[in-house]
Amino acid sequence: MEAVAKLRNCPMSPRKMRLVVDLIRGKNVNDALNILKFTKKEASIWLEKLLLSAINNWEQKHGEGGAEAAKLYVKTAFVDGGMVIKRFQPAPHGRAHRIRKRRNHVTLIVAGSQAINTQSEN
Repeated sequence: MEAVAKLRNCPMSPRKMRLVVDLIRGKNVNDALNILKFTKKEASIWLEKLLLSAINNWEQKHGEGGAEAAKLYVKTAFVDGGMVIKRFQPAPHGRAHRIRKRRNHVTLIVAGSQAINTQSEN
């Protein structure tokens, strides 16, 4: 009873995105949305949209209006590095400095609280 949402090639470094993803991992969905709403980082805007998408995916799988009753939580959230765009910046004395514009991939898995009960019983 889980739903997955993925964000691919987000134009932000994975390190900056992980700072915000660590805040919401394992939290209730409503708490996670409140945390993202009041976090002053650009990553929170991307993650808020992704979390809403994951909730919507869960509702599409399991029926409308069941998200509040199921007590959804963020089961898994992780950030992987994406492609890197490489550029050169002119530097003094005829040299060049490399600029790496990093991107990332975010995967967010939302599950109902019933999944916690089945894992603890085993």
